Amino acid sequence: MRPDDKRKAKECIFCKIIQGTLPTQKVFENERVFAFKDISPQAPVHVLIVPKKHITDILDVRMEDASVFENLFLAAQHIAAQLGIAGSGFRTVFNSGDHACQTIYHLHLHLLGGTQMGGSMTG
Repeated sequence: MRPDDKRKAKECIFCKIIQGTLPTQKVFENERVFAFKDISPQAPVHVLIVPKKHITDILDVRMEDASVFENLFLAAQHIAAQLGIAGSGFRTVFNSGDHACQTIYHLHLHLLGGTQMGGSMTG
């Protein structure tokens, strides 16, 4: 971790949630990821799945961190089954950077479902 990353991790809302210093509605946790309900849901089921290691966004993932995607998607499979949306379908989304409307700079996977999603991925 670069020195500036340590500062960012100390200030990161998601890191504080993972550490238990900020409240959340936890959905799932294992040794590598933490998942919780989004406070501004865009669908009936809207869960954020985050790696416990602070990684800013997709562009910050290094070769030694590549398994983070495996861990996030395996958690998404588990959570989709747990919440009853695996059979009907769901959407997974990564936002990376300002133009993608990333608001928390800690890599996270959105898991959305529980309704028929719109056909457009924009707006």
